[in-house]
Amino acid sequence: MKKTMNFRTAFIAPFCAAGLALSLAACGGSEAPVEEAAEQAGVPGMSVDNARLVLPPVAGNPAAIYFDVAYEGDRGLAIRKASVEGAESAMLHNYTEWEGKMQMMEALDIVVKKGDKIAFEPGGQHVMAFGLPEDLAVGSSVEVTLTVSGGATQTFSAEVRAAGEER
Repeated sequence: MKKTMNFRTAFIAPFCAAGLALSLAACGGSEAPVEEAAEQAGVPGMSVDNARLVLPPVAGNPAAIYFDVAYEGDRGLAIRKASVEGAESAMLHNYTEWEGKMQMMEALDIVVKKGDKIAFEPGGQHVMAFGLPEDLAVGSSVEVTLTVSGGATQTFSAEVRAAGEER
């Protein structure tokens, strides 16, 4: 019986080794998945243009961020939150009527579907950035990230503008 086990081991071992080598070779090319991930960065079908951060007229107050979103993705989604590079916090805001007055409030999720073009603009939807770095200079840019339902993110650069500049 001992000879039979050695024969089986000697006969089967090369096939197992060959199968293991083929399995490892199949796992080898890691560059293709990395390239695919780079191509799929951001929210598929979403684009952001005309992004600008307008500094507050009084240092220490929050800044406003305006931009235009276009969406051509196949699945509806909702913009759930925003973050701004270097800021302590950021919040989606909107103006709404409350007790007969227009007031700025934190926005609910912003629903986006195929073909939508949404302007984040003064007097409407926008992002407020709180606790910005003191050295943030006019003419520089900051990264803004939108997070949508499901956790995907869209990051874009926003030009930093002075308080009195065109919004």
